[in-house]
Amino acid sequence: MSSFDGFQALSFDCYGTLIDWETGITKVIAGWIQLLGVAPDREEILSAFAAHESRVQAAKPQTSYTEILRECAFLVAEELGIKISDKQAAELASSVGDWPPFSDSVEALKLLSKKYKLIILSNVDRISFSRSNELLGTNFDLVITADDVGSYKPNSANFQLLIEKLSCLGIEKDRILHVAQSLFHDHFPAKSVGLSSVWIDRRAHLSGWGATPPPQGSVEPDWRFNSMADFAAACQ
Repeated sequence: MSSFDGFQALSFDCYGTLIDWETGITKVIAGWIQLLGVAPDREEILSAFAAHESRVQAAKPQTSYTEILRECAFLVAEELGIKISDKQAAELASSVGDWPPFSDSVEALKLLSKKYKLIILSNVDRISFSRSNELLGTNFDLVITADDVGSYKPNSANFQLLIEKLSCLGIEKDRILHVAQSLFHDHFPAKSVGLSSVWIDRRAHLSGWGATPPPQGSVEPDWRFNSMADFAAACQ
């Protein structure tokens, strides 16, 4: 038997776990820098994005993610020493649906859907997620976005709503396994409300935190894999 046979539902962070948002974000912002004839630094871009995105989300929890990205665009550009237009800011704001899935996401979700209910718990808005969902090709059993909650992860309210909605479906908290890359957005708050969690450590081969801030404190996910493919295989 798999170690995961006791779970009935897998809740997923989408961006960073299933969708390669770091590639998507970097592609847009690096384009602004290259117009100035300067070579972009990927980790510098991601670090600036991580800091500003989390601050704007905390300050404006009921603002749509598209608007969050538009505001972040100007802040990130300023930190990187460049000036951008409204059109360039809108380019980042509308880019979510173009961010690519990781190469193993679609097949892993297909395998996991045979054993578990699959849930999305994401910090984007429903319109942006719908475009990503097309790329993932998965019929999720439940989708919860930031605009459903009125707050952004790492706010524990997002996880409380997940627990409440699954309880209505007859799935209790100890049967839910949260699967995510970000220790900051996902694992720290998930553990704070008593959820088990799997760390998909997409940045295992890299230093730093990339597009996410460091976690708010010490946190230990229950399991760790470097890819969705490895996790899906372990569930079989």
